[in-house]
Amino acid sequence: MSLNERTIPTRLGVFKVNCKGLACLLVFTVSICGSAPGMCPTACICASDIISCTNKNLSRVPGNLYKCMKRLDLSYNRIGLLEPEWVPVLFEKLNTLIVDHNSISSIITGSFSTTPNLKYLDLSSNSLKTLGSPVFQELKALEVLLLYNNQITQIDSLAFGGLYSLQKLYLSYNLLSNFPLDLYVGKHKLTDLVFLDVSFNHIRLMPIQRLSSVPAKQLSGIYLHGNPFYCDCVLYSMLIFWYQRQFSSVVDFKNEYSCLLQSDPRGHNKLPLLLDNFLNCSESTVNSSFQAFGFIHDAQVGDRLIVHCDSRISDVGTHFVWVSPDNRLLEPDRETNNFKVFPNGSLEITDAQLENSGLYSCIAINKKRLLNETIEVRINVSNFTMNRSHAHEAFNTAFTTLAACVASIILVLLYLYLTPCPCQCKAKKKKRKLNQSSAHSSILNSTMPQELNSATPAEEKKASTGKRVAFLEPVHEPKHSQNGKVKLFSNDSVITESILKTTRTKSDSDSVNSVFSDTPFMPPT
Repeated sequence: MSLNERTIPTRLGVFKVNCKGLACLLVFTVSICGSAPGMCPTACICASDIISCTNKNLSRVPGNLYKCMKRLDLSYNRIGLLEPEWVPVLFEKLNTLIVDHNSISSIITGSFSTTPNLKYLDLSSNSLKTLGSPVFQELKALEVLLLYNNQITQIDSLAFGGLYSLQKLYLSYNLLSNFPLDLYVGKHKLTDLVFLDVSFNHIRLMPIQRLSSVPAKQLSGIYLHGNPFYCDCVLYSMLIFWYQRQFSSVVDFKNEYSCLLQSDPRGHNKLPLLLDNFLNCSESTVNSSFQAFGFIHDAQVGDRLIVHCDSRISDVGTHFVWVSPDNRLLEPDRETNNFKVFPNGSLEITDAQLENSGLYSCIAINKKRLLNETIEVRINVSNFTMNRSHAHEAFNTAFTTLAACVASIILVLLYLYLTPCPCQCKAKKKKRKLNQSSAHSSILNSTMPQELNSATPAEEKKASTGKRVAFLEPVHEPKHSQNGKVKLFSNDSVITESILKTTRTKSDSDSVNSVFSDTPFMPPT
């Protein structure tokens, strides 16, 4: 073969081309780009299969670009709408498209039909508000999607439908108020998604119970910091569980997690969420969260229990080993007593016994990736029959105590209300005697003349009004003992004859003469 001959590999085979200088270079370039026309626009910079058209005031993709390009940068332009015609030519080899810092406000279905082999798409720092369904369905090979720093408030459940190869999704610094749960559960979930950044949005509540069924491989990549969460013990328990599992999303951003009291929704006072039990959450609440995420398992004697090793490195080639509470090594395809380990890392206890309770450790080892992880799982085995008998005894004791209390109360009530009380009778008799003696104590006081003379006329006039005079009837003793004397107070009760009320204003002479006589009034015989 002469020096002028070159062997050119193409999709149609290997050709020998005679060329010299620039002619040979032209033939080589055409063979690489698939014999397709194209050029580097004057507004862009072209470096082999990389084309940069940044900050060139473009509103759409130039149509005369090389079809062999693999990376296209259109950042800092004024592209406002993504529609099927915004990329006019089919670019089958394009795998990286950067369209950040534009004015994109809407994406129409079919906008990526001419770029079907994209693996990296950057739409960050635009003006997107909603994501309809489905807008990315043509991107079957997409692995990384950047949508951060937009104004997204709502994401349709099918917006990411068809992205079965998606591994990383960036949604931070948007206006989302709900966690995009459809990415992990449901018919359109993305099983390969291992990284989701929804930090610094407006999420207040998390679907914790639904997330408990998500594998740790996906949970470990959920970034939630910077959201205005409500202070909640269940959320605290979930994050503490993630922290103990050494999820980088919590360990690296521990100080960025804060919460708001529901009485202070405007967020005047943000409280640290992951400070050492700042919320004073009960141990039972924390344990229930650990149980929901598979950290604690409960079983009864004789049950069949399967515990999964929820490791983040459950790739092909990962080897699993379990260590029992008594430090026995449990390996796959090797049954030990009532234990069996499956190749996927799951541990089976065929006939659970009380002595099987304790802390188990699952060790996942991937020699190719030089990674290993240890997961600790607590298993509690209890005897339902024994617990039921104890509960029955406790119920009998409580019932007996209650019955005794009721009987005591009934006896006390019977004693108080049905037994005659002599005290009340004595009290009535004593009250009757007091009423009788009060009549005897009605003594009439006479005013001396000197005291009356010393009073002023006004005082005499005031004292003279409203006087009450009582006439007492003398009690005659038998004639043989009377001896001309009158007995004013006898052992018998005093009879009050009449009470005269004087309301007339008396003169000075009347007031002076208004004195009782020592001689009692005798009725005419």
